Amino acid sequence: MQTVTPQSASLQSTTPDVVPLPAGGLDESRFDWTEVWYPVAYVQDLDRERPTRFTLMDQDLVIWWDRTATTWRVFADRCPHRLAPLSQGRIAEDGLLECPYHGWAFAGDGTCDRIPQQAEGGTAETSQRACARAYPAAVRQGLLFVYPGTADYSDRVPIPTIDVLDENSDDWVCLNTFRDLPYDALTLMENVLDASHIPYTHHKSVGDRKNVSPVELELVESGRQGFRGTWAEGPRRGTLGRQDTTFVAPGLMWHDLTSKQFGRTLTVVYATPIRKGECRIFARFPFKFSSKLPSFFIRLTPQWFSHIGQNAVLEDDQIFLHHQERYFAAAGGSEAVAKAFYLPTKADSFVLALRRWVTDFQAESFPGAMLPPAQSDADLLDRYHSHVQHCASCRGALKTIERSRWIAGIVAAAGWTIVPILAVTLGTLWPVVLGATGAAIAAASWAGLGQLEKRFYQGRAIPPRNQPEKSK
Repeated sequence: MQTVTPQSASLQSTTPDVVPLPAGGLDESRFDWTEVWYPVAYVQDLDRERPTRFTLMDQDLVIWWDRTATTWRVFADRCPHRLAPLSQGRIAEDGLLECPYHGWAFAGDGTCDRIPQQAEGGTAETSQRACARAYPAAVRQGLLFVYPGTADYSDRVPIPTIDVLDENSDDWVCLNTFRDLPYDALTLMENVLDASHIPYTHHKSVGDRKNVSPVELELVESGRQGFRGTWAEGPRRGTLGRQDTTFVAPGLMWHDLTSKQFGRTLTVVYATPIRKGECRIFARFPFKFSSKLPSFFIRLTPQWFSHIGQNAVLEDDQIFLHHQERYFAAAGGSEAVAKAFYLPTKADSFVLALRRWVTDFQAESFPGAMLPPAQSDADLLDRYHSHVQHCASCRGALKTIERSRWIAGIVAAAGWTIVPILAVTLGTLWPVVLGATGAAIAAASWAGLGQLEKRFYQGRAIPPRNQPEKSK
């Protein structure tokens, strides 16, 4: 099986004398979620001209481009002066990150470069207290990773990447998406490790109920750094071949499937914890097709169009996972998993392995924290704030659609205004027909673009699986 084991991954540092450290801290009896590298953004979605805010492990961060060092920087989103969010500031003309409140400016390593309010000859900016807190950051495989724990450990802890994507990278075509989800990273991991839910939950989207069959999962190895398992029969009643699964603690998993029909496909999911009850999913779907034709069409598909469909798939289980998480917490959580869940089949082997990992290594992501109040269905299906505003492709597409719709509306209104005038003044039919046709096309375009525009703001209230079946 050519996959990364839970014990191996890329290191930020390649210095020969660096001794690697395991993710999760030095205490082998527990797993510390802060001592881990997490992806926080696809680099292509970050703006080099202005700071970006993100929350990781309940720590507010600001991401910004240091053009002097040509690298991404990540700071605590607090100015040391009066704790104003630096993400509300700007990148100044000299390339430094400038606080919006009083103009204090910071270099890439966090040191304060200037305090505009101090008298000439003052040296307050040289104090350690004047420094912004800088977090270790690194770019791997198109993702910006951040280390929220002990900075001195960061260059010795593996960055969780997928090694095969660095091998013969031109042979892979990859679909990527992300979204802020209204439930914990552990809930997301539990969901994506469970292959047996796909035919039911995602019926008519990426699944089909007629493909349901016994799911006999087998755990191959497990430990503090994660586990590996296999499904010998594989999806779609065994027609695609064996599927291997890897979980790299605490927030990465992938399914690996090779079939004669399609070639090799991976389903890769990162779960980045934002705060209790919220995480960001980074989903990657690398394909190595046996034929070049599917790769050609995938590369032609606009990313924003793929994201509309991928958001819909996430929404298939968005609402019930939000509520299931609260029922599970009320029933005792991971420590009471055997009592809270009834798991009589091997289909739940990986779910049980995940929950046992949590209890065996005291690996709750936010121990003692309470879930926030449940959200309304409308809030749970929000696409704009959970994805579109953070996605460069979707933001650009939405702006184009809104502009095009405005133009179509103007053309339609002008056309319907001019057509009666033409009919009266010209006394001939063809200009009237052409004007009416143009106005009708513009009106139809306005309506169609309006429906498309809505898909950037809100998901569908009724998932496809609950739609009435067509009578045969």
